[in-house]
Amino acid sequence: MKKIIKRDRSIEKFSKVKIEDAVYKSTINSEKGIDKNLGNEIANKVEEIFKNSDKCLNVEEIQDLVEVLLMESNRKDVAKHYILYREKRANIRKKPWDMDELQKSIWKNKYRYNKENFDEWINRISAKNTRIGKLIRQKKFLFAGRILANRGLYKDGLKVTYSNCYVLEPPKDNLEDIFDTAKKLARTFSYGGGVGIDISKLRPRGAKVNNSAKNTTGAVSFMELYSMTTGLIGQRGRRGALMISIEVSHPDIEDFIDIKTDLTKVTKANISVRINDEFMKAVENNETYRCEFMVDGNNEHVIKEIDAKKLFMKLCKNNWDYAEPGILFWDNIKKHHLMSEDKEFDYAGVNPCAEEPLPSGGSCLLGSINLAEFVIQPFGTSATFDTNKFKACVRESVIALNQVLDEGLDLHPLQEQKISVDKYRQIGLGVMGIGDMLIKMNMRYGSDKSIELCKFIARTMLNEAVKQSSLLAKEYGPFKEYKKEAILKSKFFNDNIDDEIKELVKLYGLRNSQLLTIPPTGSISTMLGISGGIEPIFNVSYIRKTESLHDEDVYYKVYTPIVKEYMDLKNITDEKDLPDIFVTAMNLDYEDRIKMQQAWQQYIDASISSTINLPYETTVEDVYEIYIKAWKHNLKGVTIFRDGCKRSGVLINEKPKNEKEENNLKEEICVTEDDKNEKFICPECGNEQIANTGGCSICLKCGYSGCN
Repeated sequence: MKKIIKRDRSIEKFSKVKIEDAVYKSTINSEKGIDKNLGNEIANKVEEIFKNSDKCLNVEEIQDLVEVLLMESNRKDVAKHYILYREKRANIRKKPWDMDELQKSIWKNKYRYNKENFDEWINRISAKNTRIGKLIRQKKFLFAGRILANRGLYKDGLKVTYSNCYVLEPPKDNLEDIFDTAKKLARTFSYGGGVGIDISKLRPRGAKVNNSAKNTTGAVSFMELYSMTTGLIGQRGRRGALMISIEVSHPDIEDFIDIKTDLTKVTKANISVRINDEFMKAVENNETYRCEFMVDGNNEHVIKEIDAKKLFMKLCKNNWDYAEPGILFWDNIKKHHLMSEDKEFDYAGVNPCAEEPLPSGGSCLLGSINLAEFVIQPFGTSATFDTNKFKACVRESVIALNQVLDEGLDLHPLQEQKISVDKYRQIGLGVMGIGDMLIKMNMRYGSDKSIELCKFIARTMLNEAVKQSSLLAKEYGPFKEYKKEAILKSKFFNDNIDDEIKELVKLYGLRNSQLLTIPPTGSISTMLGISGGIEPIFNVSYIRKTESLHDEDVYYKVYTPIVKEYMDLKNITDEKDLPDIFVTAMNLDYEDRIKMQQAWQQYIDASISSTINLPYETTVEDVYEIYIKAWKHNLKGVTIFRDGCKRSGVLINEKPKNEKEENNLKEEICVTEDDKNEKFICPECGNEQIANTGGCSICLKCGYSGCN
């Protein structure tokens, strides 16, 4: 079998399929149209010439040969497309990304270390894994922020983690453990990780305690301690991120739901309610629901009967008015994953953006695939999704995330985290650029065609990820807590995995207990100039502000990159002339948004960070319908954000840097008679253009990000 020399000097078998694939793609949208046979003809000629050659050819020589053969054929139009494609790929290999001012700001301020250049950065974050480095250069894959910022820096003695977030063991119902949890929070934040904790084990307000207080102030009262701890520990490029959750069956549930209606309370944390099916059925049937708590040690049983519909409407009203708490459909979370039948496994909570349910000490090690870069001949009538290249990218991404996991095992802040990660080996491979991909494919976000395409991509991603994890288990062994029978009984596994891959798992097991998630990708997708997470594009255009030489504000319109690319290609000068495929987060029908999330959630074993952006005119009843539909569509969680809600003015505001800024901020965030007049303010640069996507707020001027 003939071999070829790749650009990284590695050797691999000569493959006709790659030539056939490349030539076929070059016929798409060519002047004379698609030719399914041309690729095979050219590949056979190359093979014949190659067979009679004594030397081992390199990739460039093979491509030169293909180019010559195409020019000699009757399809010189295809040769032109092939040559242009080669030039484009060569430029990608040689040059850094093309980035505007915002994208450069994010890269320089959040992810570049010590003035390293682009090539040095690629080498550091890929640890010289040439395959993943190539995918990053091509903008097809990107690790999450902690890996981009921290990988390799432990060599300089820095205390850093590669994991974006952790879930800590829920604090036990005693004062010592409550404050020990705050200590664990501080240590984890200091390494750059976010944290999720659940407070459902803490006794409710008024319950007896064996100290001078006689009665406890309740579970909710300790939220301020954890919020304050989060605010105290600074992190490069963002503040610490915290999620606090509680079960709907806890007697303090009403206090929890109302805590953030005071805009000065728990300002450094996201909060979510863990809702079960029993409660949701009580809501639908207008029944009462029992909240109860058994206090260990003194046999006190606290019971509180509540009107389920009334409590749920309070939650909807607070979401409408304050954008919190979010909702976690906990039974959906518990039932829909690979470990659901392992009786010794349990989720302890979720990370700050809620896309990763995790056991105590578990971490989310993230990376995302940019779907927009897998569209062949974008915007054309024959635009197609490159399934083969996507499959290869999934496999390489799973390998790369496992390499990062192994490299970072000793870098976790706490011993309990090292133990948990070593036992379960969770990784979180996700996607971004869904909105851009659909526009390139001439599909409207939420349409039947877009839903079917996304289901196909999601199922493909799951099966390729499971396949690669199983092949890694063959080489290195399965994760330590792997129980074959439990995995094989999982409904998620049986419903979604292809038969041949099931056989692989039966033979070798799995290297990872959790594989897929969809995080918000706020900063990294903005840096790439694409839509984030599960969302459509946020807006068609923005008005940005800059200061002229005369110290006057100058305003100018900036189009979202995919919009500008389309308008330039189609010679459109007015955004009003754009077709209806340009759906944005603010004009998307929420039912289409829920359908899209359901399409992906069916094949995602973790969860999806999800914020549904709603216009100011949305009613509380609309919010109620969104949550009911989300539950019935088997979503694992969802948060809504209504434009102009009371949290708009304070969502990511922090202490201003000087008196002038303080006065300006006071003007901006005061609650007016018309909530619609409120504005987001970036704490770094004072910019008012903020995008809410997935679970992040992103400043569209300097790139500052904060979890909602």
